[in-house]
Amino acid sequence: MQHTKTKGQMEAEISDAMVKLQREQTGRGPNQAHTYIIEDMILVRLQEVLTPAERQLTGNPHGQSLVKQFHQQMHEIARRDLEQIIESHTGCRVTSIHSDVSTKTGEQLAIYVLDRNLETLLPRRHDSAPRR
Repeated sequence: MQHTKTKGQMEAEISDAMVKLQREQTGRGPNQAHTYIIEDMILVRLQEVLTPAERQLTGNPHGQSLVKQFHQQMHEIARRDLEQIIESHTGCRVTSIHSDVSTKTGEQLAIYVLDRNLETLLPRRHDSAPRR
């Protein structure tokens, strides 16, 4: 299955959808989002995801653990929505998800493993450029 969107277009659309979902679920979204397609994986990096209250909790080990547990639980609750975003934008099935939030930097990383190598299916930048 060949895709008509470029890798960069697909990455931007996934980032936008992830920010929108987080805003809908938590009332606020990350300040920045970057998505990277790497072979059969999608890496989504959301920056500044912690609320002011969560940042206060990260001042001690117990608070850090609570923040991590909360974000892990929220990720599990949203799992089907997250899979749907990836699957609808890529046409690939998600086989597993791995995620973590840093209580030091306030960023969240999620890796979505796909059922095939998406990168090989996407047009390369020079393939999509008009020919002269």
